[in-house]
Amino acid sequence: MSATRLSIYNDALLLLGERALSALTDDVETRYLLDTVWNDNGVDGCLEEAQWEFAMRTVQIDYDSGITPTFGYRRAFDKPTDWILTSALCYDESFRSPCERYVDEAGMWYADVDTLYARYVSNDAAYGGNLAGWPRSFTEFVAAHFASKIILKITSDDNKLRLFINPENPKHSIRGRALLNAKSRCAMSGPTQKPPAGMWSRARAFGGYNRDGGNTSGDLY
Repeated sequence: MSATRLSIYNDALLLLGERALSALTDDVETRYLLDTVWNDNGVDGCLEEAQWEFAMRTVQIDYDSGITPTFGYRRAFDKPTDWILTSALCYDESFRSPCERYVDEAGMWYADVDTLYARYVSNDAAYGGNLAGWPRSFTEFVAAHFASKIILKITSDDNKLRLFINPENPKHSIRGRALLNAKSRCAMSGPTQKPPAGMWSRARAFGGYNRDGGNTSGDLY
């Protein structure tokens, strides 16, 4: 069954021992709290946690001709608007020549080449933002993350919070175990995945054309 915003909320509430929602319009405190987490980039926070294969996007980026650095590297590159976490920056489209001389600064990459090839975790609706493409293990992690964000507000009990978040030993917490399981399944599924036809894209914002082939599927704070 594909994940939906409502199903994520209800999975989180199940972990908390709270009543499930019938709709995203239910006038109850738990829904408003979960809305706050969602609107505060709760999903993006989960996507930042690992190199999720199902959320990976690969693009070719041309330098921004409207920006001339005053010193240092001579070319500036706009980060994609859907960028969450960098997996690789390379000089070639085969990703065999890593870009080892660059600076990541203020939403830009700076380097001494005219073109970069980037692979990154994306929150685009066709990639990490596509809830229907999430593996079940990642959905369970997102639910655990959302639950951990609101449990203290619901219970005012630090001991119950530690059931979800244990800084000293994250593996001994609900959120930590869910994250570990999601990462493990992603790692196991990664080597057998094949990129979809036409996975390369060169977004218009980068001075080219768009040939997105969609996201790959595989088994967040």
